[in-house]
Amino acid sequence: MPAHQVIVALFDGVQPLDVTGPHEVLMGATALLTARGTGAGYRVSLVAADPGPATAESGLRLLPDGPLPESGDIGTLLVPGGNGARTAARDDAFLGWLRRAAARSSRVVSVCTGAFPLAAAGLLDGRSATTHWRYARELAEHHPAVDVRTDPIYLRQDAVWTSAGVTAGIDLALALVEADHGAEVAQRIARELVVFLRRPGGQSQFAGPVWSPPARRPAVRAAQDLIHADPAADLRVPVLAAQVGMSERHFSREFTKALGAPPGEYVEQVRVDAARRLLESAPVLVSAAATRAGFGSAETMRRAFLRRLGVAPDDYRRRFATVAPDERT
Repeated sequence: MPAHQVIVALFDGVQPLDVTGPHEVLMGATALLTARGTGAGYRVSLVAADPGPATAESGLRLLPDGPLPESGDIGTLLVPGGNGARTAARDDAFLGWLRRAAARSSRVVSVCTGAFPLAAAGLLDGRSATTHWRYARELAEHHPAVDVRTDPIYLRQDAVWTSAGVTAGIDLALALVEADHGAEVAQRIARELVVFLRRPGGQSQFAGPVWSPPARRPAVRAAQDLIHADPAADLRVPVLAAQVGMSERHFSREFTKALGAPPGEYVEQVRVDAARRLLESAPVLVSAAATRAGFGSAETMRRAFLRRLGVAPDDYRRRFATVAPDERT
């Protein structure tokens, strides 16, 4: 079977890891398949509108293998992100080429803000798509025909794949390898690249705890401080409202206005973040983490993790724990 052709479109201001991450995964798979004699793997070509090097947003210069191809079938068309992706999304000539190239491609892929040119070319209309969490709202506002999802690391909609920021391109490339050659090959490449984990696409982007800025109103700020100081405390609305000297209804209204989420949702997020830190760095069982983070039970925490992160606590601990759990804790 001939090698699967992958075309990576370059432009000035590209994020280099959006190019080199998938490139290393695909070429690693190619080397493994060739050594085993089980397939030809991938043929990756970097292409650009201009013949000279594309200057990445970090200053790295990437030399294209050739011009944007105007004929022939394409296996996978990959559009990386970077600061220059917004400029590319306003370039009518580039967008026209994207449409023509996509029509000849078996699969269309974007990494990070590479979703912006795809959306501008109409290739994401009527589809769910993701991008870097920082730019998801912008993508949704500029392209209302796209169902923008903020959490997934990558999404697949038929032959169109989109991924979150930077390192998520590696996860997406591993998923492409798995789709083409099976999970064992993808896992082997992940180990060779010393990737700590190969994250499923539905998993949250895990950008770390997202702390809201301190509320300006003193009473709401006091409640916020109480929540962060002891997530395992009794943090029901009546208790918090009483501690800051407000009625329950007034407290809920002012808290939501100041922090963008009702008290119950805010408390749940803080508890999820606390449990995450415990599961990552402390030798505790899931049940113990649930108690210490303020969840009434391990099942309550499991539902909160699935709701907030898209992954169960046991799976989260297996992927991120730096210490083994102590059966006594």
